[in-house]
Amino acid sequence: FFLYLFCINICFCLELQIGSPMPIVDHNLIEISGENITLNDVKGENGTIIIFSCNTCPWVIKWEDRYVSIAERYQKMGIGIIAVNSNISRFEGDDSLGKMAIHASENNYNFAYAQDPKAKLAYAFGATKTPHVYLFDNKNILVYRGAIDDNARNESNVEEAYLINALDQMLSGEKITKSVSKALGCSIKF
Repeated sequence: FFLYLFCINICFCLELQIGSPMPIVDHNLIEISGENITLNDVKGENGTIIIFSCNTCPWVIKWEDRYVSIAERYQKMGIGIIAVNSNISRFEGDDSLGKMAIHASENNYNFAYAQDPKAKLAYAFGATKTPHVYLFDNKNILVYRGAIDDNARNESNVEEAYLINALDQMLSGEKITKSVSKALGCSIKF
């Protein structure tokens, strides 16, 4: 029994490593339209961004305008993007599909936004924060994970745009110079 609990804790804490394939690509997520969607449905020809997010985290609220501008710029370049809400303990409240749809509309989301039933995707990724970003290349291999950039408070004070740098380097065939950064944000409400 204790070994079982130990293994559960280790599995929960292990974050997907750089070079890992995109996990459970056929897991049904529930998009704000009410339709089922999978990671296979949102994968881009040249790569995919998966952002674990929610409606209420102050860190998300500070960064989410950058979700929109990144999607606007990079979807044209064959990058798929989805925000995934794994806050299962709040699906009947602040993170309900209805509230997610309102939130997405009010913040001009131009990408899929979906609930993660039973938080299976979050567990498979080892995601623990909102926002928590994962970038996969065109072969569905993880090439970057962490934060969007180094300044949630003020976009004009960003010194290192981690995700944009990784996207630009990946798309130009260069080695990604910073493949991991620390994800900052609220804990996922499992």
